[in-house]
Amino acid sequence: MTKTYIVADLHGRHDLLVAAIERIEQSSHSGGTIVFTGDYVDRGPASRQVIETLMAGPSDPSRWKWVCLQGNHEEIMMAACYAPGLASSWWIPNGGGATLMSYGHKVGVAIDVSVVEIAHLQWMAGLPITYNDGKRVFVHAGVQNGVPLDKQDEQKNTWMLYPDGAEDGYGDLHVVHGHHQHEDGPLLLRGRSNFDTLAWYTGRLVVGVFDDDLDGGPVSTIEIKGPTIHELKEAA
Repeated sequence: MTKTYIVADLHGRHDLLVAAIERIEQSSHSGGTIVFTGDYVDRGPASRQVIETLMAGPSDPSRWKWVCLQGNHEEIMMAACYAPGLASSWWIPNGGGATLMSYGHKVGVAIDVSVVEIAHLQWMAGLPITYNDGKRVFVHAGVQNGVPLDKQDEQKNTWMLYPDGAEDGYGDLHVVHGHHQHEDGPLLLRGRSNFDTLAWYTGRLVVGVFDDDLDGGPVSTIEIKGPTIHELKEAA
């Protein structure tokens, strides 16, 4: 019996990423799949470190498979780095200042997106938007019902918000996503599971655990509790 795990919306919280990987690996000696559903950057203090860890991949690829999806904050970051005029108007207001600082950018000087490594932007650009394991479709924000997966509007996949309480799945596939923050989440519904728990701010990250042999939502969760963003800043 193999399992798939979801880690959503890290937003620069490398400490939570490391803790999540450790707890996941401790939970299964046989390995499995970890799906990261995007929004690795912005707001939290260690976006660069999150990206570097994900780019490096699992320490034991014979046992663990990592799937990294693209989120809307990766889109914002890439757009601002390739068109620097967007940095002050779009990226910085959405938490990009913290990301730049993780790359060594100094506070109080003119915005310089060249501090971001090109290899990191290239990695982001190559990330898939969805991952379909035959029982579930994993995505950053959501999927459009009635539209084939290979013809989805990718911006909607990374930006859309489900109406509150909507039970939408995608046909027989359970939808697993983040993006829409619920501090008291995860939000577990009949057709979809939302694992954005505002972890970058609260320090509470919840990992979803799915049985690869069973349809539907998670069979269990793993809760990671780290410092809040305020506690991190006070300790710095």
